[in-house]
Amino acid sequence: MKAKDLDRRFDAGEDVTESLDLAKAKRPGHEQKRVNVDFPLWMVESLDREAKRLGIPRQALIKILVARHLEKTST
Repeated sequence: MKAKDLDRRFDAGEDVTESLDLAKAKRPGHEQKRVNVDFPLWMVESLDREAKRLGIPRQALIKILVARHLEKTST
């Protein structure tokens, strides 16, 4: 299907998801890059306690905390 046909169908309110290869879809600005960070043991233990309390992995907690801080300081 040509892009103009897809645009026309989308603009008409049609469901065009069957025409998309969602396995290859990417969100610009959300690419991932692995980084290594060393934390003192007391901090890792504290992160683990909070992650357990929330029922999420440590990595998810770290991402949440960093994102909150960056959102707060970016304004």
